[in-house]
Amino acid sequence: MERLTLDANRCWFKSKDPAFARYSLAPELSSFSGKPRFLLVPKGQPEARPLLVVEGKSGSAEIDTYGPLTSQSLGRRVDADLGRWTAGDDGCTA
Repeated sequence: MERLTLDANRCWFKSKDPAFARYSLAPELSSFSGKPRFLLVPKGQPEARPLLVVEGKSGSAEIDTYGPLTSQSLGRRVDADLGRWTAGDDGCTA
């Protein structure tokens, strides 16, 4: 999950990708539940309800994604990026 979080931060936020300009990344990698995750929240509102949750499964390389953004057009982009990154490709190709 740490690598996925770093890739998301680099490719979506540090690159100033306009598709993610309205959001902020909130990592929660130290989870007592055994499910490290990162969240996308509205920019400037870290306490707001997450719009996207990317959560690791305990003891597995699999991830779950959920939240309102998954049913929007940006959800397809997120799925494609996460699919590449979990397969080992760390590129930022949109």
